[in-house]
Amino acid sequence: MKETFEGFLEEFLAAWKKSSIIEMERYISRDYQAREISNGEIFDFGYEESINGWKQGFQFVNENEAKWDINQLYTLPLREDEVMAVLSATIIIKGNSMATANVFFNTFKKVKGSGWKLVRSYIEAGVPVENVHEITLKKKGLSL
Repeated sequence: MKETFEGFLEEFLAAWKKSSIIEMERYISRDYQAREISNGEIFDFGYEESINGWKQGFQFVNENEAKWDINQLYTLPLREDEVMAVLSATIIIKGNSMATANVFFNTFKKVKGSGWKLVRSYIEAGVPVENVHEITLKKKGLSL
C-alpha cells in the first residue's frame, strides 16, 4: 500500500473501477462509519453493511458488463493524518450513463502499521448526473 495519500487514492480508485471486493476490503477500516442520504431518507451503517453494499454494486456492474465513471471533485487535508476526498460515481451501461450519481465525502486516515484507510463517509445518493458533470467541467475550466 502506498504511503502517500495520492498514491493510496489511486490504488483505492483502481480497486473500485475493477469492482474488486477483495482489494476494496483492504482499504476500509473495520471501524468505518457512514451516513447515506437517499430520497431524503437517512441511513447510518458500518463496515459490514458497507462491504455488503460494495459487493452488490460490484455484482451489478459485472452482471451488466458496465463500468464505473468516478470523478475526484476535491481533496481537502483535514489533519496531518486525515484527508477528505470528494468523489462522484455513476455507472455506464452500454455507453449510456445512469441518470444519477452518488457523491461521496470520504475521510481517509493514516493508521499506524496499516497505511491509509477509509474511516468515514457521508454519501448523497441520487444526485442528477448533469449536476456532477457541471462541477467536473468547472474544475477543468470548461462550461456546458
